[in-house]
Amino acid sequence: MRVLAQSRELFLAGGYGRTTIAAIARAAGVSKESVYKGFGGKPGLVRAIYEQSLLGAGGSPAEERSDRAQTTVTDARELMEQFGRFAAEVSPLGAPVFLLIRDAAASGDPDMAALLRDVEDARYSRMLHNARQILARGFMRKALTEAEAADVMFACTATELYEGLVLRRGWSAEHYGNLIAKTLAANLLPHPSASGS
Repeated sequence: MRVLAQSRELFLAGGYGRTTIAAIARAAGVSKESVYKGFGGKPGLVRAIYEQSLLGAGGSPAEERSDRAQTTVTDARELMEQFGRFAAEVSPLGAPVFLLIRDAAASGDPDMAALLRDVEDARYSRMLHNARQILARGFMRKALTEAEAADVMFACTATELYEGLVLRRGWSAEHYGNLIAKTLAANLLPHPSASGS
């Protein structure tokens, strides 16, 4: 959708506070009223842009592909590699928008502070879902609880990790995804030399 594409471009270039609905409408070739009607204002636009970024770049939404992998992949380490590939695919799209939300929340904007809480709550819920799937498949190290596994996954998918390694240290998204896959495998799966650990 053109409004979302233009909104993303303008928000990321100018920041949340300085970007106006009028500028977005002008860039998208629509009326301000239609933007308000469709998204309810700037907070709704940012939420929609963030949710769009979570779809990834594949043909079907990344979450659907992840769910499919969690039920069909038969090798636990391959599943961790899949998680790493999904993170490498989605993070370049989602991280800049998350950072926009975080910075606007830090500046005192109450709508963005509420959105930041919603985004992080949704991410934790997703990680808990993933942890339960791993546990149900019998892939998880026996000493771990699903809550501990969800916390590990939550930490590994934090935008701050992508920000530090990719945006600041210059890692490629692929290298970052590989690190996530290895970290998840090392912390969630039984050690190859230990049976039933």
